[in-house]
Amino acid sequence: MDKPYGLYLILTNPVAGYEACAWAAVNQGLRYLQLRMKHAPREEILEKALSLREITKGSKTLFIVNDHVDIAKEADADGVHLGQEDMSLEEARSMWTAPGKQFGLSTHGVEQELAARDLQPDYIGVGPVFPTPTKDKPDPTVGLEAMGRIIKGSPLSCVAIGGINPENLPQVLEHGAGNFSVVRAVNQSHDPESAIANLMDVWRKHYP
Repeated sequence: MDKPYGLYLILTNPVAGYEACAWAAVNQGLRYLQLRMKHAPREEILEKALSLREITKGSKTLFIVNDHVDIAKEADADGVHLGQEDMSLEEARSMWTAPGKQFGLSTHGVEQELAARDLQPDYIGVGPVFPTPTKDKPDPTVGLEAMGRIIKGSPLSCVAIGGINPENLPQVLEHGAGNFSVVRAVNQSHDPESAIANLMDVWRKHYP
């Protein structure tokens, strides 16, 4: 398990634009940037993936595509993130055999985290910690206590996700999360770089 790195940023309909948010993520030195365009046409997702790939190329920021292994491969992203109802990790790895690619997996409770250990993803999402409206069919809320137990007990690299914002982030960190993901806290900001910096400032108070 690697050292905590803080914010894992997911981009979904950002008001400042995808490219502006990607530049902000790179400028702030974020470890991960994920493109999540759930209902967009394939051509639109690929176009945006190619654009964000150019911005993140050669930076510290790893570019991840949500769900679409084929688009991640075509854009030469750094990895793909899969949900519980998406293609299996085994199938994704067989489709995309390029060395050094990252494969992330969403988990929503103790049983899914335990199952993930056998699959050995590069990291897992743990949540939703709080209720969140960013999914059409929200998964049951995990809550702070269960999130903390899962993360503290897991040998996998974990990212807390779901309804996290600057106000509740201290609680998330106090319960054991070293890494966290947000959607609305950055995507709804007209100044994404300041929003990212603010979240990382909160994180650094716990992980100086």
